[in-house]
Amino acid sequence: MPVEPCRSLSTGPVTKITPFHKRDRDLCATHHTKHTMDTHAYNLALTWTEGRIGEISSPELPARITVATPPEFDKGVPGIWSPEHLFTASVLSCFMTTFLAVADHSKLEFTAFSCGAEGILAKVEGKYLMTEITLRPELTVTKEEAVERAQRILEKSEKACLISNSIRTVVKLEPRVRL
Repeated sequence: MPVEPCRSLSTGPVTKITPFHKRDRDLCATHHTKHTMDTHAYNLALTWTEGRIGEISSPELPARITVATPPEFDKGVPGIWSPEHLFTASVLSCFMTTFLAVADHSKLEFTAFSCGAEGILAKVEGKYLMTEITLRPELTVTKEEAVERAQRILEKSEKACLISNSIRTVVKLEPRVRL
């Protein structure tokens, strides 16, 4: 029997079990549980368009993302986001959002943040794996005495990143903090 995805993101109480979105209800048919701040659902769909190309969409988002087999593989397509790019991007974007939350909570003052990332795909025991992601954040702070603290906050952010904590890939941090 197919499992219905979570359809409601409201915060109202659940009054009966139903797999469909009802006003003022918040039920996940997959787990028959109310969503709380500890549980979230993210719904995606993929439609094949042609060759090795598809399109990802979400009912929660207006933009669509074209994806394809990377050009390093047979019949891969250059110039289009690949699963490997998206995997690396999920770690990168999670690091940024975690950093912003930790920095805000820590009241760290900064004037600029950017971060590069490199994901490494390698064949291990006959299987391709994303074995390593290196994050290279660059942070500009306003005061000399904030440099060391900013470094610690970047490190704390990487350790708290929920995507990094959800994967087997080694995530390395090469931060640079400047005035």
